[in-house]
Amino acid sequence: MASAPAAAEAAPKPYREVTFGAVFLGVIQGAIMTAAFVYIGLRLGFGLPGSTVAAILGFALLRGVGRNALGIEGAGSIVENNINQTIASGINTASAGVVFTFPALLLLGEDFDVGTIILSAIAGSFMGIVVIIPLRKQMIEIERLKFPSGVAVATILKSPGAGAAKAIRLGIGFVIAVGITLLTKFEVVPETLTIGAWFLDDPEQASGGLGILALGTSLSLSMANLGAGLLSGKGGLPFALGGALAWWVIAPFVVGQGWLPAGPDGALPSGEALWGAVYGAMLRPVGIGVLIGGALSGVVLSFPALKGAIKSLRAAAKLAKQGDAASADELPPKVLLFGLAGAFLALFGVAIVGSDGAISMAISVAVAGTIWLALAGLIVAQATGATDISPLSGLALIAVTLMLALTANNVVLAITIGVAVCVATNQCADMMSDLKTGHLIGAVPRRQQLVQFGVAWIGPAIAVGTVLLLWSGGEGGANGFGPGTSLPAPQAGALQGMVEGVVSGDAPLDKYVSGAAIGGSLALFPISGLGVLVGLAMYLPFEITLGYGIGCVVSMGLEKKKGRRFYGDYLVPIAAGFIVGEALTSLTLTMIELAGG
Repeated sequence: MASAPAAAEAAPKPYREVTFGAVFLGVIQGAIMTAAFVYIGLRLGFGLPGSTVAAILGFALLRGVGRNALGIEGAGSIVENNINQTIASGINTASAGVVFTFPALLLLGEDFDVGTIILSAIAGSFMGIVVIIPLRKQMIEIERLKFPSGVAVATILKSPGAGAAKAIRLGIGFVIAVGITLLTKFEVVPETLTIGAWFLDDPEQASGGLGILALGTSLSLSMANLGAGLLSGKGGLPFALGGALAWWVIAPFVVGQGWLPAGPDGALPSGEALWGAVYGAMLRPVGIGVLIGGALSGVVLSFPALKGAIKSLRAAAKLAKQGDAASADELPPKVLLFGLAGAFLALFGVAIVGSDGAISMAISVAVAGTIWLALAGLIVAQATGATDISPLSGLALIAVTLMLALTANNVVLAITIGVAVCVATNQCADMMSDLKTGHLIGAVPRRQQLVQFGVAWIGPAIAVGTVLLLWSGGEGGANGFGPGTSLPAPQAGALQGMVEGVVSGDAPLDKYVSGAAIGGSLALFPISGLGVLVGLAMYLPFEITLGYGIGCVVSMGLEKKKGRRFYGDYLVPIAAGFIVGEALTSLTLTMIELAGG
């Protein structure tokens, strides 16, 4: 019979989970990805998930360095790497919430307090966590919602042997992107490749016809565009086709019909002026309308998700009364209530500052913001669980519109609260997706929830700082970013256009309405988010959309020829390297330029 010491020695040790290495690596990766994906959000108008990148690098560093190089026993376990990716994605989730809303204040030329913006985003980040955690058991263990991204990350975590090889491929993509970005920034090669003239030099020649045969285009030599397309594959193709529709069909038709305003001399514009007239007078306002219409239709189509989420909330409340939710695997309800109260007070403080001490307005804004935030979070979590696509931009537009009404068109306060709502709703989706990953690999939910709480304040500060850095550094043009630059900020630009229309009452309503009708009708097609994608594509310069579309087509072709496994093993890490490489190179060059005066 084995002695007690021998039996204790033979007993398996628990897997490493919440460790200093996992937390430290998660914070570093989250900070880097937040800065990189803010750049991508300003360029393409949508965010990208960071969990996959974090999981790949986690195995390479936690296991490869920690276990093999440093000899730490058990380093790089699946659950330890899950903590790393949970932290990284939890920090990065603020990038989309901030970049969809906050840049609108810069584009509008409003005066604001940076500290208040960051406080609002942090409040939203915490509120997103506390709103969604009570639904974990119901959505994941009882309803068993899909959460495709969470399942994909769990698949990576269950294949630790492939982690090192994927990390090497990510590094290769990173180096290629750095090299090409430096070549374009220092003008060794052109940043934009011209493929024929944009349009006829003399637009009168196209009168009465499409003029499509005379139409050329340009291609932005951007590895980030290509990488985003490679990651999106078939799902991103409608976005690329929307750009082709806007610039190869609608633009020539508009010019051919003579629908552009004539210049002071009565003649139609030509050359660069023609491009600006088509974009400013037609494609931009119609694109904003399509984006808004598509986003709002997405919210309407999410009503079944809201119904399901409310049902889940009731079931979760019943479980809590039975004591199940207070088990060792979950955070106790009191912690969540304190967190929600603290975040609400932060939102109230933001409203007090933004309303110059108007207590009644601050109360109404804080209450309405909290209620809408909770509803939006439920919608996003349910929609993400079912399809992996959420109507985030539409919910943000509704939030800002509601706040404009409650604050008598106080633009700064309305957008500041919109930042909180957008960050919170994105946090809801990310948190639940991470908990799905943890459930599939046997992680302890309580530990994931605690580390998420611990880092929720980091992402908002980095995201806001990165936006200000790019604005100050003039990346994309003299004004930093916005329409007509290499960082068009399409989501924030659409919000800017909507706010200007509401405040001034002098908006191109005919184009907004016709665009909204188009965006709403696109919801009839069985492609989630089609209206939003087409609206963004119309808003973006086609030289950016074209590179993205090429990535989509290449990804589809390789996946069809090589199989789905090739996509996960090769395309995903290489594409992630392309995105992070270009973004970090551009950000570094901007900081060097600012440091040099």
